[in-house]
Amino acid sequence: MREILPALARWHAAGIPFGLATVVAVSRSAPRGPGAAMAVGPDDEVVGSVSGGCVEGAVFELAREVVASGEPRLETFGYSDEDAFAVGLTCGGEITLLVRPVTAASDPAFGAVAASVAAGEPVTVATVVAGPAPRGATLAVWPDRAAGTLGAGGLDVAVSADARGELALGASLQRHYGPHGERRADEVTVFLQSFAPPPRMLVFGAIDYAAAVARIGDFLGYRVTVCDARPVFATPRRFPAGAEVVVEWPHRYLAATGTDDRTVICVLTHDPKFDVPLLQEALRRPAAYIGAMGSRKTHAERRERLTEAGLTEAELSRLRSPLGLDLGARTPEEVAVSVAAEIVALRWGGSGAPLTGTAGAIHPTAV
Repeated sequence: MREILPALARWHAAGIPFGLATVVAVSRSAPRGPGAAMAVGPDDEVVGSVSGGCVEGAVFELAREVVASGEPRLETFGYSDEDAFAVGLTCGGEITLLVRPVTAASDPAFGAVAASVAAGEPVTVATVVAGPAPRGATLAVWPDRAAGTLGAGGLDVAVSADARGELALGASLQRHYGPHGERRADEVTVFLQSFAPPPRMLVFGAIDYAAAVARIGDFLGYRVTVCDARPVFATPRRFPAGAEVVVEWPHRYLAATGTDDRTVICVLTHDPKFDVPLLQEALRRPAAYIGAMGSRKTHAERRERLTEAGLTEAELSRLRSPLGLDLGARTPEEVAVSVAAEIVALRWGGSGAPLTGTAGAIHPTAV
């Protein structure tokens, strides 16, 4: 959804109705996760995707129908062994879509939500999927306010509380309530779609490898910062336009910078006077990934220095060094791919093995 919001915001601001299809549930080997979206706007313009091409044709027609009728639809698509040519998912999974019309009158907070996402401000959108509440009704929830209604005051209160909790985690999922927000009931199904600010990637050491890692981090949706104490190397022209470039001693910058459980830290300084104090700071703070470049000999020497500096085995076990997966990479760009592959594998619990040598579902099973 995040990628298509600029187009949707333009349509909404111009008062143009559009049909919005959102994945609200998946099972087995579904190609896209909850929150994936596709919209059909003016002159049948299509943005986004809900299945990577398997069911987009059918969703296109559904989106047009809901705009014409004004009535949301809930549809499930899966694979049919009986009719291989029927609309469905060739991957064998199943997705459930909520397809709803969006207009300035029915969803007045849509523009504010899009503006918050563009500005990196956290917001969760709660939408009624099924049950004795208006299907397609939305409630936008920010940390300090809410806009819209799901049809009942008690339901709005309960969903707002849960939405703020999920927002802290950046999660998108279904919750169940009673008609008036009763938590022990499950008549009403609500989809909570959270838009947390992009996770951060901190790249230390403004070398050629850092430029390649910064580019692939930007491509993956991270908010990238490159830091180096040497101003001759830390120049914005060497890095992607979206990357922040900071001239500062790495450990000082990190000590003054907030990180969380989604933050990625790549230490490419390859110099003990930089990376040892930096890793002392990094390994004692929240982060999803902490990787350091260097040979195995460099790693052994670095680990010895870190041990002498007082780091525990538990802290040292968080360090991915040498960083990256074994792809046989040689160029800075190839090394960046290996680093990105390790980050993605660690994030989703992947093995890093070739898919041809694995069995079972390719995509994670929904819970």
